[in-house]
Amino acid sequence: MLRVGIVGLPNAGKSTLFNALTKAGAQVGSYPFTTVEPNIGVVEIPDRRLGKIAELAKADKATPATVEYFDIAGLVKGAWKGEGLGNKFLGHIRECDAIAHVLRCFENKDVVHVEGSIDPARDLDIVNTELLLADLQTVDKAIQKTEPMLKTGDRKYKDELETLKRIKAHISGGKLLRSIELDEEEAEAVERLFLLTAKPAVVVLNVDEEQIAELPRVMPELFSEQLPDRIGMISGAAAKIRAIDPASPVVAICAELDNDLGELSAEEAKEYLSQFGLDRPLADHLVEKCFQALDLISFFTMKGTETRAWSVKKGTHAAKAAGKIHSDMERGFIRADVINYNELEKIGSYAEAKERGRVRSEGKEYEIKDGDVVLIKFNV
Repeated sequence: MLRVGIVGLPNAGKSTLFNALTKAGAQVGSYPFTTVEPNIGVVEIPDRRLGKIAELAKADKATPATVEYFDIAGLVKGAWKGEGLGNKFLGHIRECDAIAHVLRCFENKDVVHVEGSIDPARDLDIVNTELLLADLQTVDKAIQKTEPMLKTGDRKYKDELETLKRIKAHISGGKLLRSIELDEEEAEAVERLFLLTAKPAVVVLNVDEEQIAELPRVMPELFSEQLPDRIGMISGAAAKIRAIDPASPVVAICAELDNDLGELSAEEAKEYLSQFGLDRPLADHLVEKCFQALDLISFFTMKGTETRAWSVKKGTHAAKAAGKIHSDMERGFIRADVINYNELEKIGSYAEAKERGRVRSEGKEYEIKDGDVVLIKFNV
């Protein structure tokens, strides 16, 4: 299951976003450190293709893939040294596959900002600096542990030390590890050390309802129709943020609005969203951006009366994808019967697709594509 840590400075709207995503009702406050232990919620990943596949396959049950969100305590300057709730904060991030950096863009005099003013780019820089310093501390400890091993004369320790020093140079230069190309040895060391700035990230601009009007120009892909454009803080912030963290996709949400939708019926929510030119909650786009940051794709399976969605890394081979379903399937993999969703939808029936010879038989080295509908043949 995909695990996403929701992080940011105190009072950025992390818990409100968590509630909007999970409908969990986590405590929200106007003061720092409302969240101490992380709130955790599992959310179904929306994918209209799953329901259509179930319909075409005449399946009774459609099981979506899921994502686990962690609402993590707010970070402050000095977190890398353990200030605020720093040690807990950093430890919880290490457990996640990806990070959602929530940046406050909304003004509210009743909700204090720990830095005294609204500046999303500055806030992102604070968070990233803390993560860089935490990574530097981790690498320094690894160097101190490796240096005495040079006395053994074993070449591997010399190579390992050189790799660690190269990584330290990247971090000391202020480079987020996810934004640079690492060689094979560096990548292995980064993974082994669970370095935080190597984790894929999505930058989340938390706006208010008035600021939504600025978004069509900045992020037109989020809108079903254009709204009146006005120059404002959001466009400037988005440009600065893309310069600070070019490897991370940026998405805008209105956590308060999306959270309020939970109290409306489906029809009322649809009508309310249409006033802003939206055809679905902005928070829904967060999962898509997480998939983009993690380089994930979705494939689908059919078994008996159930269709199910799964997520794997782009480039995953069929046998490895089978192992995502069950280890026996990977171990005893024979072949995969495959048809892509787009073709299946055009034909209108899985049985008809088989009859026309459009369902292909693929071997274990076949690279799974986004939208593939797969039937695994195996024997153990």
